[in-house]
Amino acid sequence: MNKPIPNSIASMQAEMTEWRRDLHEHPELNYEEVRTAGVVAAKLRSWSFDEVVEGLGKTGVVGILHGHDGPAAGPEKRVLLRADMDALPILEATGAPHASKTPGKMHACGHDGHTTMLLGAAKHLAETRNFSGTLVFVFQPAEEGGGGAKAMIDDGLLARWPVRAAFGMHNHPGSPVGTMGTTPGAALAYADRFKIVIRGKGGHAAMPHLADDVIVAGAQLVTAFQSIISRRRDPMNPAVISITKFSAGSAYNVLPPEAELWGTVRVLDQALAGQLIEEMRRQCEMISAAMGCTVEAELGLDAYPVTWNDPELTKFSVEVMQEVCGEANVDPDATAVLGGEDFAFFGQVVPASFIFIGNGDTAPLHHPQYDFNDEISPLGVHYWTRIAERALPRG
Repeated sequence: MNKPIPNSIASMQAEMTEWRRDLHEHPELNYEEVRTAGVVAAKLRSWSFDEVVEGLGKTGVVGILHGHDGPAAGPEKRVLLRADMDALPILEATGAPHASKTPGKMHACGHDGHTTMLLGAAKHLAETRNFSGTLVFVFQPAEEGGGGAKAMIDDGLLARWPVRAAFGMHNHPGSPVGTMGTTPGAALAYADRFKIVIRGKGGHAAMPHLADDVIVAGAQLVTAFQSIISRRRDPMNPAVISITKFSAGSAYNVLPPEAELWGTVRVLDQALAGQLIEEMRRQCEMISAAMGCTVEAELGLDAYPVTWNDPELTKFSVEVMQEVCGEANVDPDATAVLGGEDFAFFGQVVPASFIFIGNGDTAPLHHPQYDFNDEISPLGVHYWTRIAERALPRG
């Protein structure tokens, strides 16, 4: 049975639903989150945040909130709470009254909800200041492939406000409303993208011996890459190589001079990622030599590292989840996900913990019919509030 949410937080649901649906109607892609960032910054200022900084990592927003006893003396009394703000280049098909007003862009991953939940916590904590030290609220751009977390770190986020720990949260379609989960260690995958261009001499389809068949070369690469997964990797170590685009040709009777393959690599073991990429490179070289084609391989592009949950910090997160959800509604050893998450960059610098909150029976992430479930916002705020109050308890 779920534990009750404090009235001071539960009463915010209607207001937060308005915030969230406004953000949903106005989605913005990587590093275009100008309106979203402006909305976030204005709200933080209206709640008398001690400092609000815009434009960090291009379009990121940082809000600094001191506890009842004033600013933290050092990083041991400072923690970071993070939400992402960007949308995806997807044509929305929800039919909702609050559907995207920008065709071809939508909040298909729930970042509108993540931003809303952290804003709810920001408002509540600004009113209560029931903690000691300093909270660093991070509203991050460009999670969807743009590396916004790294951009903010490179722009001085953790140098300017060093913290002892970072916390993140993501909604999870398919998990019941009122549930939460996480896992220590690898929680989400190393994720990258690759692009391979195969070039050769084109020709007539009836005379393949006078041409270089780049399509056959590409097909061999597809098979070779799957053989890497099935025969060059320990089957007990999860990994995926997916080809997501294979384009070539424009006529029925012409062998084209060029083919292009796109795809991604996902692993939970950072060392294995390097091994797979090296094996992919070797296969490209061998097939190039065998087929007489030129193979240009750009591998490991824009890689996100494994999202690593610090075991001790994650134990603390589990305790907070159990407090706000009830022990029966928390999975402390959830199955790791092969999705990527650039919150991982925070975990490379400071101890970090990333958790999941059930979104109910909704369409999956990155689907045209997905929508964030506004019912879960108060629970998310309750979690953020208790993370802050327990990580930085009043003396």
